[in-house]
Amino acid sequence: MPQTQTQNRRFVLAERPKGEPTSETLRLETAAIPEPGPGQMLLRTEYLSLDPYMRGRMSDAPSYAAPVAVDAVMEGGTVAQVVASHLAGFKPGDWVLSFNGWQDYAVSDGAGVTLLDAGMPHLSWALGILGMPGFTAWAGLTQIGAPKPGETVCVAAATGPVGATVGQIAKLMGCHVIGIAGGADKCAHAVNALGFDVCLDHKSASFAKDLQAAASKGIDVYFENVGGVVFDAVLPILNTGARVPVCGLISQYNATGAPDGPDRMSMLMGQILRKRLTMRGFIIFQDFGHLYPEFAKAMGDWLDSGVMQYREEVIQGLEAAPEAFIGLLRGDNFGKRVIHVGAEKMIENKGMQK
Repeated sequence: MPQTQTQNRRFVLAERPKGEPTSETLRLETAAIPEPGPGQMLLRTEYLSLDPYMRGRMSDAPSYAAPVAVDAVMEGGTVAQVVASHLAGFKPGDWVLSFNGWQDYAVSDGAGVTLLDAGMPHLSWALGILGMPGFTAWAGLTQIGAPKPGETVCVAAATGPVGATVGQIAKLMGCHVIGIAGGADKCAHAVNALGFDVCLDHKSASFAKDLQAAASKGIDVYFENVGGVVFDAVLPILNTGARVPVCGLISQYNATGAPDGPDRMSMLMGQILRKRLTMRGFIIFQDFGHLYPEFAKAMGDWLDSGVMQYREEVIQGLEAAPEAFIGLLRGDNFGKRVIHVGAEKMIENKGMQK
């Protein structure tokens, strides 16, 4: 069922998943389109971003943000168009970056909403390379990783929206870049299209040995967004003084208990002490929001000059979002995964930046 002007489709959280989300986790409902009141505007969703952090919002465990309530609309970043406005600074037809969540329409008071350039050629990129994922890569690498020319930077999920950007920025900073990805096709893309020096398949039985060989001089910066067996392989070859920005642990998001094997905490703490490692988690807009204009200028220049490559998967239809999200958590995506919610023909070129 496509988007219409008469009803609001929305996915609500039907239950808190135990392990991987299933087809029962989210429930599709239809409702009347909400009416904006004084000081409000009505937004129509065109694109919905799918991001790993959403799995955390489905759980009620303590975190840096409140969980989505059961029976509430699933949250998510969106590119939307203003339909009606009683709010200064926003007029019908404007395009905005917003947080409508998994639904066609939402009422907003303007909090957290950003006007987008009407001439922006790729509106959906505001959810990727020019938005939270791109900013996460830039800030985590430059502010925490702080690589120096000639150092070795390693990043997992190397063809995802964060990892691909981390590696390319590191190359622009004069670093030797090792990517880690799932499968030969993704690794080939990281090397041939993104310019990584090498990319290793974490699914290979020889992955840990391959990583040791590729990082013969050790690893100076490891950008952590996966965890699990990938981090197990990285930890022993981190150099003294290495920096580890931590923006995610996607391998653990569906976990229902402690990982198999021995307790790794003593080994981790020992390495932190002996090698004087710096590990820092960060929440991008809470920690580095004040730097967004600097990031936007730098990334805009890189994209305009063609030195930055970006791959986007656009999946048609709101109804496809749950299965696409489950696939994202499994690592099925190849690039940034976005849902085209709007009913109209694709309004922009969705391919890779050249």
